Amino acid sequence: MKSLRSIVSGALLATSVVACRGPVISTEPALKAGGTIAGIVRGTDGSVALASRKVTVTNTATGARFETTTGTNGGYTIKVPDVGRYRIEVELREGEVVAKGPEVTEINNGDLDPGRDFEITLRRR
Repeated sequence: MKSLRSIVSGALLATSVVACRGPVISTEPALKAGGTIAGIVRGTDGSVALASRKVTVTNTATGARFETTTGTNGGYTIKVPDVGRYRIEVELREGEVVAKGPEVTEINNGDLDPGRDFEITLRRR
């Protein structure tokens, strides 16, 4: 049978181990938390979705580029690994110009930055 002294000693040891737990220190590299840029590419009148258009975002500080292609509804989504400012460009075809569109967007820790829409119109000749 255990003596009272060994029981008390064990309880004190267990208490001190629990009480000594402090912050967890990790030597892992810090995780990057970028965000997502999303929008729709359509004709100027707004009714025509422009599918299969390449959309490119470029980090203005690092020059890192990320691309995607618009879906059948003209929508696009691009995940970026770093926070920062990104320039957004859309592929234009012969005779087209951007009538309306975002130029630069700011991504902060885990943001979803929707509504980065483009309107494309044909240039009159």
